[in-house]
Amino acid sequence: MIELMVLSVPGCPNVPLLEQRLAEALAGRPTVRVRRVIASADEAARCGMRGSPTLLVNGHDPFAVPGTVPALACRIYQGKGGRLEGAPTVEALRRALERAGMRASRRAGATGRPGARPAPGTGLPASLPSGPAARSEGDRFR
Repeated sequence: MIELMVLSVPGCPNVPLLEQRLAEALAGRPTVRVRRVIASADEAARCGMRGSPTLLVNGHDPFAVPGTVPALACRIYQGKGGRLEGAPTVEALRRALERAGMRASRRAGATGRPGARPAPGTGLPASLPSGPAARSEGDRFR
């Protein structure tokens, strides 16, 4: 199972676009999806939000650009033809989900347990809840 968390500022106009593209990219894959609204720069830094919206796939930001720092600001993604957009393309999301699925399979094989949590420092930041508490926090995707 892939765990997805969308981090955003209150009222981010690009969250609906990301949700729409995620729904298309997921195409029936089993996932746990949580949305978390980030209200302060400190919280953005703790969660690893590099602008709004940020997608964490199994606790990792697959679209992080080296050198960018956590921010309570809008985030821009490169779209088709180099065009700037408010969310990753469906194709980019599919690639990120496929990579996450492969990493999860390798982890499960190494531990002998499907869905085993990643080692410290490789999953969700320590300040984020995991397990049932994470799924009950915030708004769920529809």
